[in-house]
Amino acid sequence: MKATQQLQRAGQSLWLDNITRELLRSGTLKRYIEELSVTGLTSNPTIFDQAIKNGTAYDATIHDGLRAGKSVESLFFELALEDMTWAADLFRAVHERTSGVDGWVSLEVSPLLAHDTLTTLGEAKDLHTRAGRPNVFIKIPGTVEGLPAIEEAVFAGVPINITLLFSSEQYVAAAEAYLRGVERRIAAGLNPNVGSVASLFISRWDVAVASKVPASLANTLANTLGIAIGKRAYSTYSNLIESPRWRRALNAGARPQRLLFASTGTKDPKAADILYVKGLVAPLTVNTVPEGTLKAFADHGELGAALTTDGGDSGRVLAEFRNAGVDLDALAAKLQEQGAASFVASWNELLGVIASKSASLAKAG
Repeated sequence: MKATQQLQRAGQSLWLDNITRELLRSGTLKRYIEELSVTGLTSNPTIFDQAIKNGTAYDATIHDGLRAGKSVESLFFELALEDMTWAADLFRAVHERTSGVDGWVSLEVSPLLAHDTLTTLGEAKDLHTRAGRPNVFIKIPGTVEGLPAIEEAVFAGVPINITLLFSSEQYVAAAEAYLRGVERRIAAGLNPNVGSVASLFISRWDVAVASKVPASLANTLANTLGIAIGKRAYSTYSNLIESPRWRRALNAGARPQRLLFASTGTKDPKAADILYVKGLVAPLTVNTVPEGTLKAFADHGELGAALTTDGGDSGRVLAEFRNAGVDLDALAAKLQEQGAASFVASWNELLGVIASKSASLAKAG
């Protein structure tokens, strides 16, 4: 039995953190679903930037949009919606088989709106309507400004993937925004079953502290912080969905918002290429992985011990980093800010690539 199938049997969903037109056209995504137990997909501006920049698969749509006089941003969302709805259809059987728990794909609002609540809400509603599929998440960042948009989007019935979370504290704020939206639907007599995941970024922690740990502790602490952050968040998540407040919502027909482990591709070439998959096995969660990590895990993966609801050794590991001078709260805020800035940079580059291709296609007639 492949490790990917073992992971599924352990109760964790394995999603692909990638999308390209070629991945869809070639049947590769379909094969991943059938052979590697992939049950969902996530995307972000960086992924689309690379896909459009490094190929010609999107040129026809860009050409047609150009002739129709569409803006560069409108062109991008047209391209993205074509891919995401295609992928959503491939996952539709999974979505139906799991009664809406799994089989989701995720499309992000413009990262330029990370600090604009009202416009984020409007774009989330618009994209979900245009997608026209029940298994499309709209990604909204869990920034301070994003939280009200998350609550309002959930109240409006829009399924949400809350992205750019880096700590248990940020996760709780995001989960509570989601739950407020659900509770408002219950109070209004609406169906409270609005799908959602909360995406906790893992590997960037280890990258951020790689040069900050004293040499005497490097061997014992290298590449341990991300998993410790994940373990602590899983404990927080488990306690939250077992709370009386959540149980009242569940009794009214809501479903738990699942914790999703994101940014789980190994960045350190000295570390195991399946580090953040093996080390973050937990039921009722999702791990979304880059294509290389998916292939590695299918080839030689193994499951580590399942995470425990008490956080395991995360308290000790986090204390060691604090004792080494790492301000975890400040770093979480910095990582969220840097993550938002990184997506903005990729977004601007992406729109530049589309504009350049548009110009080239126009010149070619």
